[in-house]
Amino acid sequence: MTPLRQRMIDDMTLHGLKPNTIKAYVECVARFAQHFGKSPALLGTAEIRSYLLYLTRDRHVASSTYNQALCALKFLYRITLRKAWDLDGLARTRRQTKLPVVLSLDEVTRFFAAITGLRHRAILMTAYSAGLRISEVLGLRVDDIDSQRMVIRIRQGKGSKDRYVMLSPRLLTLLREYWKAHRRHQLGPPSPWLFPGSVPDRPLSDKPVYEACKAACRAAGLEKHVTVHTLRHSFATHLLEAGTDLRTIQILLGHRSLNTTARYLHVAAAASQSTRSPLDRLGAPSGEVTPS
Repeated sequence: MTPLRQRMIDDMTLHGLKPNTIKAYVECVARFAQHFGKSPALLGTAEIRSYLLYLTRDRHVASSTYNQALCALKFLYRITLRKAWDLDGLARTRRQTKLPVVLSLDEVTRFFAAITGLRHRAILMTAYSAGLRISEVLGLRVDDIDSQRMVIRIRQGKGSKDRYVMLSPRLLTLLREYWKAHRRHQLGPPSPWLFPGSVPDRPLSDKPVYEACKAACRAAGLEKHVTVHTLRHSFATHLLEAGTDLRTIQILLGHRSLNTTARYLHVAAAASQSTRSPLDRLGAPSGEVTPS
């Protein structure tokens, strides 16, 4: 690891950036340096502008990828290298509005039935039952499961905020079954993590969970593009279809803005099915056959 990379990692840590963000920013800067074949310390605003144009015109990257690269480069040059350059002219691109993929209740049932391992079933059902991000599920500690109050504590979720979400009685039964099996096969000292990895003092990585999700999707015969995050989208949509108000869903998901939560209004089937088109209230023109 180069001294510059280590310094940037240390700066990001001191600024409270999450491990996943730190990893992503480091990769962005590495690709930037590789593009020019030079250390970032030897590059300037002209190269930054040229690289961003390359991402847009040649690579046609998504807006999220572009914005992440821009933020990483701004952090490197403003914070770590302390350059007094005016980078505000390098504007973020507008995020493309895409509706999330959502599973029906039947598809969720088929998906869970197709998961073979108890640990992966517990992880993925936790994600769906409480609408959690994969990082939040894997970051759970054993004492975050409060069976007395029937809540799950989420420590430092996105935006560095703690919150509580509901603990499903059905999920609690599954977690107890999983934990009993885990304890039977545990060799080393007890781990504080609910889903520990191969190293007891670290949680499980997300890679095997993503693989288990893909395998279950194929086994269930689902044609939709399903990721772990799809379960979070499905949780929010199913709550909305069941009549839960948007503000409650916002709190459960940990969204900073209600506008972020409001996008589920566009995918909730119940909302569109229960709203009558004004066409159906018009009088039928002469000769038109009306449905019985």
